[in-house]
Amino acid sequence: MRAVTWQGVEDVRVQDVADPAIERPTDAVVEVTSTAICGSDLHLYSPLGVFMEPGDILGHESMGVVRETGSEVTGVRTGDRVVMPFNISCGHCHMCSRGCFAQCETTQVREYGNGASLFGYTKLYGHVPGGQAEYLRVPQAHFGPIRVPEGPPDERFLFLSDVLPTAWQAVVFADVPQGGSVAVVGLGPIGQMAARIARYQGAGEVFGLDTVPERLRMAERHGITTVDTGAEDDPVGFVRDRTDGRGPHSVIDAVGMESHGAPLGKAAQSMAQLLPDGVAEKLIERAGVDRLAALHLCFDLVRRCGTVSISGVYGGQADPMPMMELFDKGVQIRMGQAHVRRWTDDILPLLTDADADPLGVDDLVTHTVPLDQAPAAYEKFQHKRDGAIKMVLRPGAAA
Repeated sequence: MRAVTWQGVEDVRVQDVADPAIERPTDAVVEVTSTAICGSDLHLYSPLGVFMEPGDILGHESMGVVRETGSEVTGVRTGDRVVMPFNISCGHCHMCSRGCFAQCETTQVREYGNGASLFGYTKLYGHVPGGQAEYLRVPQAHFGPIRVPEGPPDERFLFLSDVLPTAWQAVVFADVPQGGSVAVVGLGPIGQMAARIARYQGAGEVFGLDTVPERLRMAERHGITTVDTGAEDDPVGFVRDRTDGRGPHSVIDAVGMESHGAPLGKAAQSMAQLLPDGVAEKLIERAGVDRLAALHLCFDLVRRCGTVSISGVYGGQADPMPMMELFDKGVQIRMGQAHVRRWTDDILPLLTDADADPLGVDDLVTHTVPLDQAPAAYEKFQHKRDGAIKMVLRPGAAA
């Protein structure tokens, strides 16, 4: 089969690799019909490349059709149209029974002290081949895959794999009061959907902060009050002036470790890539520093006794935190990988009516290209060229 493989820092290639097969009774094999490039994939493309190995198959946002199932898989069968959550969970362990699917104890990567295994996301998270491929082996298929109806196009359901549950959890964790205010920092796919979900769930005013014109315009189409942090001299003051001088009740960080405006953090990440892999791994594991400009902006924005919800991915072990400010303001912080299956039953009914789109899911994809064009798509997405906000790859499509 054809698959997108990591070959080095900022070097991905589409190659012929072995077809996946059933390895355990709880496995399924899915023919992938659509798969997306996530902002988290860009972390592997560059700063976290030291944890990758040449030939690793990328991708954790995928859907398709079940082609084969193991003997213990009963929830789905051959021919079913399914979406795969990005985290791999068993559904019955101590953590899963409490809805903490991102911490599944059956698939935890204990060697590195990490939570549930993820598709296509380095040895830190189980070294499971990803879904940017023509076929995908799905572990724990007795629980994980989400059955979706025939009819609506893939894009209506594809984002159940990551974007929608991550954004939904970010809003739940933000604890926005009915009629209250929330600021979303970063208007990539997660930020776009978090802003729309916050409005859907009853926020009175939603602010969206970013520097990319296409992202700002997309958010404005959905009733979001946008702030261009590159052009606005005092974005914190702008938002505070519109929230009774206090700042928003809640703030969502939808950026993560690669925030623009943090040159020292960027320099440290770039230098680590030049070190031998073993040295670089230890450096990032024990002394890694993220670019924290977006996170610090969140702390500045939130009102006293407000809540900051962090959905952006961070990987540093030595990140400096403004603890005095956070303590003095009484800020609550919630964060973590999305517990995908915890939220999908709430989200799926909002996607199944072809004539209604309450979350605006149909206005998210900006580029759809054949799988073989993945290298160019990664490069375009990384540099935000040609209005790239969300990239979808089509296995089997003509190049």
